[in-house]
Amino acid sequence: MKEVSTRESFAVSARVLGALFYFSPDSEHAAPLVNALTTTDWCRDWPLAEESLLPVADTLRATADETLPEAWQRLFIGPWALPAPPWSSVWLDRESVLFGESTLALRQWMRDNGITFDVPQNEPEDHFGTLLMLAAWLRENGRDNECDQLLACHLLPWSQRFLAVFVENARHPFYVGIAELAQMTLADWQSRQPIPVVQKTLYR
Repeated sequence: MKEVSTRESFAVSARVLGALFYFSPDSEHAAPLVNALTTTDWCRDWPLAEESLLPVADTLRATADETLPEAWQRLFIGPWALPAPPWSSVWLDRESVLFGESTLALRQWMRDNGITFDVPQNEPEDHFGTLLMLAAWLRENGRDNECDQLLACHLLPWSQRFLAVFVENARHPFYVGIAELAQMTLADWQSRQPIPVVQKTLYR
């Protein structure tokens, strides 16, 4: 990945992280990625310094009593309260609810920019994984300005807080590693972000 274009490396890393946060680990979308991150030398291809990724690689390969699907169910589905809900409105809205004002602002921004992105019915568009996959799609399609706006206004203002809480509560080593990889990758994006990240109040 380090030998390809910056646009492509961004898109691939965003799509991989988005899929792993959004899809079940045994799904057709995520299972090949889980396998690659636990059995290959993927660090050589990720667009960050390889030596900084080696501890993450060790974490991803660590064993656990809890299965990966069980961890995904606990972290993203329930039935108990999620330790780190992956929707922006939970962090950005005073009431910490789904479909809050930040979700509506994202919808309006998408309409204003002619962006349609399919999500299951009655599911908020502001899921962390969905936003990453949308960022990948925008970059892949040469819509760099819209991608920068999405990052600056709708993803980066809350994502590092979400990821910090997620790491603290994930417990399963694979998801701890994925969240740490996301923290490092998004921090790198932010350091290169041409549009200043909007400062927003976080309520969790």
